[in-house]
Amino acid sequence: LGEASQDARWCQQWTEHTVAIARLHALWLAWQELTDPATCGYTGPSIWHRDHLDPCIRELRSPTGPFAGCIKGERQINHRLPSQVPSGWSTTSPCP
Repeated sequence: LGEASQDARWCQQWTEHTVAIARLHALWLAWQELTDPATCGYTGPSIWHRDHLDPCIRELRSPTGPFAGCIKGERQINHRLPSQVPSGWSTTSPCP
């Protein structure tokens, strides 16, 4: 992944970003499929890096990606998430 910088961001609270979770979950599913030699042969991991990992990381760490509003200060992280959250995600609603 390399070091986080102004141009290649990463948020230490990445689990609070639904876009990051969705992309990383999709990345994991692709990894599971492409590392099965019975279905994908032995070139699957190489294809996964080229077609899945590299584009995913570029999107996540892009200056306009999901971590664009998260600024790491000298002693703290100013973590800014999108202000609108779907009503079904309320912490007051009971779990099914």
